[in-house]
Amino acid sequence: MILGSINPAVLLAALMVAATPILLAAIGELVVEKSGVLNLGVEGMMIMGACLGFIIAVNSGSPFLGFVGAALAGMVLAALFALLTQVLMTNHVATGLALTLFGLGLTALLGQQYVGITPPRTPRLDLGPLSQIPFFGRAFFRHDIVVYLTIALVGAVWWFLKYSRAGMILRAVGENHDAAHALGYHVKRVRLMAILFGGACAGLGGAYLSLIRVAGWTEGMTVGAGWIALALVVFASWRPWRAMAGAYLFGGVVVLQLNLQAAGVRIPVEYLSMSPYLITILVLVLMSSGKARASLNAPGSLNKQFHASG
Repeated sequence: MILGSINPAVLLAALMVAATPILLAAIGELVVEKSGVLNLGVEGMMIMGACLGFIIAVNSGSPFLGFVGAALAGMVLAALFALLTQVLMTNHVATGLALTLFGLGLTALLGQQYVGITPPRTPRLDLGPLSQIPFFGRAFFRHDIVVYLTIALVGAVWWFLKYSRAGMILRAVGENHDAAHALGYHVKRVRLMAILFGGACAGLGGAYLSLIRVAGWTEGMTVGAGWIALALVVFASWRPWRAMAGAYLFGGVVVLQLNLQAAGVRIPVEYLSMSPYLITILVLVLMSSGKARASLNAPGSLNKQFHASG
């Protein structure tokens, strides 16, 4: 075992990269749940973004177009989720699970011809003198632009929810959709916009996996990242900055485990493999328990169907 071979600066840099796809999906789902909708289709939207973003980037030669395509792919699946849950009034949990299975199956078919192909390289952002600072430059200032845009997105969502009028309306819809409807707010329209935003973020998170972190396509490559994102929203008590801290914590666990294995510490990979499913069960238990929801400060109308009375 050679623990001295682990470079702390490299470890922190890898942590930020590992956390970015989970954080993108989590911040999108946080907005969705703030509107009162529980979307368990995040994993499916992530894998759709990973697959279609990769295909578009490879065929166009542009990582930027790949990310745009991934966001649109996530939004299309999110629009289907919105149609089913907000118009046809299907169960949120069952619909989300069905769309995740749909996304996993469809991408397995679409991505068959792209296994083993390398996508076009996404350049790192040149931050000049900052990148040359000892330790900190290597750890924090030599990343691609998506890492920094994701952090900026967390700040923007925090500001939107706390200070903007639209954010206050969204929170009102999530807390009590009947009262919001009585005040004249269009509950389903607000929720539709939130669901589309969440789908776009999940698609971008998936594309980050296939275009940057892994830089390749393999079937089922999200391996539970969407479920982890769902759990982060709950355990962050629906607060953006806490969600970011949780994403970095989980990213650090993943990266540290890989580094410890490389250094000779034997840690069974099955522990990480089973964690998304255990976390999903825990999230569903918390969502079904009124006391747990209250203690976590969950939106009052979360996972409740809205029936317009007039």
